[in-house]
Order: sequence, then C-alpha cells, then structure tokens
Amino acid sequence: MPPTLASLVHHSALKLRVRAGGERLATPVRWAHASELADPVPYMEGGELLLITALKLDAEDPEAMRRYVRRLGQAGVVGLGFAVGVHYETIPDALVNAAEEEGMPLLEVPRRTPFLAISKAVSAAISAEQYQAVTAGFAAQRELTKHALSDGPAGLLTALAGQVGGWAALYDATGAVAAAAPDWAARRAARLTPEVRRLHARTPPASLVVGGDPDRVELHTLGTSRRPRAALAVGTEAPLGTAERYAAHSAIALLTLTTERSRSLHEAEQRVGAAVLRMLLAGEPEHARTVAGSLYGDLLDAPYRLILVEAASATAARAHGDGRTVPHGASPPRPRTGAPYGAALVRPGEPPAGPLAALAEHVEAAAARAGEAVLAVPDGERLVLLTTDGGAAADACVGYAAALDRARATEQALAGGTDEPVMGLSAPAGPIAAATAYRQAEQALSVARRRGRALVEHEEVATGSVVQLLADDAVRAFADGLLRALHEHDATGRGDLVASLRAWLSRHGQWDAAAAELGVHRHTLRYRMRRVEEILGRSLDDPDVRMELWLALKATTGTE
Repeated sequence: MPPTLASLVHHSALKLRVRAGGERLATPVRWAHASELADPVPYMEGGELLLITALKLDAEDPEAMRRYVRRLGQAGVVGLGFAVGVHYETIPDALVNAAEEEGMPLLEVPRRTPFLAISKAVSAAISAEQYQAVTAGFAAQRELTKHALSDGPAGLLTALAGQVGGWAALYDATGAVAAAAPDWAARRAARLTPEVRRLHARTPPASLVVGGDPDRVELHTLGTSRRPRAALAVGTEAPLGTAERYAAHSAIALLTLTTERSRSLHEAEQRVGAAVLRMLLAGEPEHARTVAGSLYGDLLDAPYRLILVEAASATAARAHGDGRTVPHGASPPRPRTGAPYGAALVRPGEPPAGPLAALAEHVEAAAARAGEAVLAVPDGERLVLLTTDGGAAADACVGYAAALDRARATEQALAGGTDEPVMGLSAPAGPIAAATAYRQAEQALSVARRRGRALVEHEEVATGSVVQLLADDAVRAFADGLLRALHEHDATGRGDLVASLRAWLSRHGQWDAAAAELGVHRHTLRYRMRRVEEILGRSLDDPDVRMELWLALKATTGTE
C-alpha cells in the first residue's frame, strides 16, 4: 500500500503534528517536495506533500493564504508540511484557517526534523510498496503457471480471478466465451462479445478498457499472428493495482503461449486431416481410421456431411479460368491415377485466409462448444469440411450462410464485404461414400454459384427440376445461338417457326395434336418442321437434337 499522510504522522522519527485537515489523512502521498516559490503549482503533478518554510509567503495575510491554499488544492497537492522555528516560530493562524476552510491537511514539522528526512520516509515507503507488489507479482506468476500446467486455461482463469479480486473470461476467435471464472461471470462476459469482435479487428497486440456498471473490464488479444485467435477479459471494481497488473500480464503471456501451442497443434492436425480425407476419398476408410486414431472421435463412423467452401473471388476466377481452377460451373477433373472422385484434389495447404478463415473459426468454435469433432482441410482456394450430420458444426454453416443471404437481401455488408464464402453441402454419407459426398458437394457448390446463394444443399439439387439448372448465362448464350436463325426467320413475318417447334416438341412429335394447338393444318406444321431442319441444318429425327432444342426453348422462356 502506498504511503499516506497518516502513515507519515505516525512515523515515530518524524514527530509531525496535525494542525488542519485531519479528516483527510488517509490520502496517498506520491512524493514529498520542498519549494519556497510563491506559486509552485506549475511544477506540481498532483499527489505531493508540499514542504515549506514560508520564506517568500506573506503567511499572516488571510486573503493571500486562502488564494495560496486553494490553488494548491486545485493542482492536486494532498498536504502541506510547515517547518516551524525557521521563519515563523509557529504556523500563522491565517494559514491554519485557510487550510481548514479548504480541507487541506496541514502538518507541523518540528525544527529538528529536516525536510530530507520526510522525503526519505516517503521514498522508502514507496520502494517498499513497489517491492511488495513485484514480490506479489512473481508469486502470482508462479501460482498462475502452476494452474495453467495442471488445470489448463480454466484453472488459470480461476487463479487469475482470485488474484485480481474480480472475474476473468477467455474468448475464442469468433468472440464467443470459451471459459469464465467464477461461473457466474460467463453471462457478464457474453455481453462483451461485440467489443471483443471489434478488438479482433485491430492489429495485435491490442487492448481495450470497457468501463461502466457494474465493473471495469480490460480486454486483451492473445497470440502473435496477424489475426487474434483468442482474447482475455479481466473485470474488477477498480483499476488494477501494481500486483494485479503483474498477475494480468502473466496470464496474458501464459495464455498466449497456450494459444500459439494450440495453433501449432492445429496446423499439425490439419496435415493429418488432409491425409485422412484423401484416404476416405480414395475408398480406404479403414486406413483413414488408423491414421486418425482418436483425433476425430466417432466422426468417421457416424453419418457426416461434406461441405465445399470457396470465396466469391475464387468463384469469379473460376468463371473466367486462371490456369488452376476450372471454368465457371464445371466440375474439377477426375484424378488420373484411377482414384475415386476428389481424392487427388485434397491436399494440405496454407491455412485459410479472409472469409474462409472466418468461417472455419466459426464452425470450429461451434463444434468445440458442442464437444463434437470437425475435420477442416484448406485446399488451395477452397476449404473442405467434414461435419457430423445434424451436429452443431453443420448447423453453424447453415446459419452462417443464412446470415449472408439475409445481408444480401437487405443490402447490408457483413465482414468480408463482397468476398463472401459460397458453400455446397452434400447429403448425409458414411465412410465408404466419401467420394460420392465430395461429388455431391461439388455439384451443390456449382448450383450455389449460379444462383448467387451462400449455400445450397445437395437435396435441393437432387429433388428439384433440371430446368432450374438452365438459369445460367452460359446456357442462355448457347440457347440464343442455337435458336437465333429461327428467330430471325420469324422476324421477317414468313412464319412462326419457334412457336411451332415448341408445340411440336411439347406434343412429343404428334402432328395432329400440335397442329390443333397451333390452329393450323398438319401439312402446314410438317412444312414448318422441314424449314426448321433446313435452317438449322440438323435432323429432328435425332433425339439428341430434339433434347437440345427443347432445353434451349426452356432456357429462353420468359426472355423472348
């Protein structure tokens, strides 16, 4: 505890006597300073005990003393020490009265007590207090380290809360509360999630103080990477003291080490995960289980969903082709080795960045809170996720996509701007059907790109109409090119070949039914179909030609 005026008064060697302001002796003293200036305020910082002999003061002028004492109080001076027997045998009444009026503690310093002795007493008390704080800080560090090693982050938080006399909480990369101590603090910490997310957006290391009712909270990012993976909150009734500050900094260092170690382990897990996924896609589930061991729990045995994710920027590049990706809407090439679909595509890569990193952290945090396993493998510009069917991780993906779709609908920008993730979700599958699940997710991803949606489930593709797949610019361009000559013919007024072709195809080539629908004679319809063959240079007897023409007509329906 820092020295106070009361501790100086009780110092047996100083022999100080209180003459005014006795009710404020508990005020801490930052330093003792001697000054004979008529106005020492410009040289004060606040918290000083000012020692004077009144060499240049008219200490017997009541008005002058009122101004002098009032100005000292406004500058933060906590007390006056007046040396008697130097220029004045006793403290003048004018100064005593002024001090009483302002509530300024006034101490009488006997002639045999030099100002230097008072300064030394203050300095010694401050040094003792600092030494005690440092000693307590080292003890707190040892205690926190012991709990971190034996009980992990949860034990460390419990010890930290006890050290600071408040509460502590740990947040994951998404800003959700991962642990808190005491237990009641979890609800209080959850209210700070928006502030934690804003803190994560700043360049680490970063900190933030949130003041208000009912406590004062310090937030600190954890980790050394450009994107914080966690944050620490410390809540107390008052600002942290020196010892408490040591404890908080020790906790930050220990949790940062834990976070960095966790990141290294996470990267190693991703490499194992890539190998496991390749084995699953190659039709080797038993080998995959052997390699995975207990790393993914029962994820490889229970029905799971495979999710392919890519950023909108990768989708745009895929549409134009960039040498590595495939054309817009097309499926990636099958492996040349004869391995099942997707086996040669998945490979360990750099950790995901941008929107893929945000989604990966969101999904992994949801899985961790639910106590379920999730396999996340970066794959170039994509992210491959294997999640338990109906589990928290799969639900987190669906919820994340729904939020993106709502933001698009209301023209609000979410984090990541226009570079939002696009996802394809497979149907539930088992270990032996991983290649099929990959193909389904790829198909769903392709549909999500074309429809401008954040996520499409394969069930939607499988149960929907193939006509919906025609709503693609490339398909419409093909349809317009195929039917252009017929439209140009009809534009001259020489017959309605497009409508006739549509009626004939819709009636499965039945002349009478199609002619009746058009209101023309069947011979007229036969003539028109011959003209279609002549103009297109293709035979309507070919079922592939009829199929292409019908799909072209369906693709252009509503655009004519």
